[in-house]
Amino acid sequence: MNLLQKQGFYNSIILYAGTVLGFLNLVILFQRILTKEEIGFYTLVITVSGLYAQIASLGINGVILKYFPVFRTEDKTHKGFISLVVLWSTLSFLAFTLLFLLFKGFVMNQYEDKAGGGLMVQHYYYLIPISFLTLLFTVLESLARTVFKNVFSAFLKEFLLRFITSITVLMMAAAWFGYDGFLNAYLVANALIAFLLWYNIAKGKHFKLAPITREVKSQRKELLNYGLFSVISGGSFGLVQGMAVLMLSVIADRSLELVGIYGTFFGIAVVISLPAKALGRTSYQIVSEAWAQNDLKKIDRIYKKTSLVQFIIGCLLLIGLLINYDHILFLMNRPEYAQYFWVFVIVGLTFLVDITGGLNGQIINFSRYYRYTTYMITAAVFVCAFLNWLLIPHFGLVGAALSYLLIMVILNFLYWLFILVKFKLQPFDSKYLAVLLISAVSLAIGIYIPLFDNIVVDIALRSAAATLVFTGSVLGFNISEDINQLYRNALVKAGIK
Repeated sequence: MNLLQKQGFYNSIILYAGTVLGFLNLVILFQRILTKEEIGFYTLVITVSGLYAQIASLGINGVILKYFPVFRTEDKTHKGFISLVVLWSTLSFLAFTLLFLLFKGFVMNQYEDKAGGGLMVQHYYYLIPISFLTLLFTVLESLARTVFKNVFSAFLKEFLLRFITSITVLMMAAAWFGYDGFLNAYLVANALIAFLLWYNIAKGKHFKLAPITREVKSQRKELLNYGLFSVISGGSFGLVQGMAVLMLSVIADRSLELVGIYGTFFGIAVVISLPAKALGRTSYQIVSEAWAQNDLKKIDRIYKKTSLVQFIIGCLLLIGLLINYDHILFLMNRPEYAQYFWVFVIVGLTFLVDITGGLNGQIINFSRYYRYTTYMITAAVFVCAFLNWLLIPHFGLVGAALSYLLIMVILNFLYWLFILVKFKLQPFDSKYLAVLLISAVSLAIGIYIPLFDNIVVDIALRSAAATLVFTGSVLGFNISEDINQLYRNALVKAGIK
């Protein structure tokens, strides 16, 4: 395996291991140790700190990835580019933090009368250091990627942080400290992973602080323009993803309790997006290189393959979650969540819709029309906010989930239409209808199998039956040549064929 393949392999292992650990935290530990409001505030902290760091960075991560190769030098000073990164990140964070402090009164007014809103009032200033550490880690992560050191950063963020979270919530259960202690421990954990990543980078001696050269200064306008473009694009997509959490916390009377329930379902359903994350780490590079060679045939091929494979795996994962929904409720020890079944279904469908789009956004981003993704995502933010404002008061959690589903359908449709019109490419054919039919049959079999008393036996038999019908049909009808080839390779390695 070459370097990219090795990193993709290790990143995939880390991603799946981290997802299992995150599932354990969210489904088993949090539901038994934290209240719904505490889970809701934790969800809000992650959402707000991510957006805070993204906006306060003023697009520096995009600037690093795009322009570091331009300024790279053998003496590791890189023409003072690293000094620019430090200065840029510091000043932009301080400027945004000033705005954050100025708007404290307005934000507090939104939470004072809400159930669980006291947590936001009490911990408002906590969001500043946690957002700073989030920003610091993302900047270090971007620098690590420029020297092809992205496995360790993935381990820190996807696995170690979640492992420490598991330990701290168990310590809270043992009455070593309360919820405030849990939040402080989470802050320390973020500081630890940032320090470890910094140490790992510093040990490699890839970067040196040096005065910013005239060459870098002469391009400051271009750098700033690209940074602003990046923050609008990235921040807008982050807002689309986090809009339901933000607006539920402000609009709904039960505020953080509903955020906790929504965040729980969102965290479980995110499993459906794993195929896209795993495939994306290598596919993005292929698309980028194909555009550099203006090879539309290669782009068409990878577009069709990734969309179909992600749709097939996504359908199987969604079926697995739906047929075991009652068991998930049992594991969570939250029978009251049964009334929110349709929230779970809608959020799961949203992830399926998004991954079925395949590489649509990246195909546009790597083309000369890259600005259009920013226009579409920015418009989507306002539509998403309107939909949440319209639907949450009437339908509560279902309204928030519907808003997310509708905006992702609209956004992916626009991407699909744009690529079809501009490049005459589109991935869909009759195979998708076949997968839908296979999924419906597999889901019905999984649902209507008689219930067994032993939960482990029931999960195993129910999941096995649905999986055998689904995978057997997909392989038998040769829906995806890539999946069939993977199956044949597995048989050869096992010595069966």
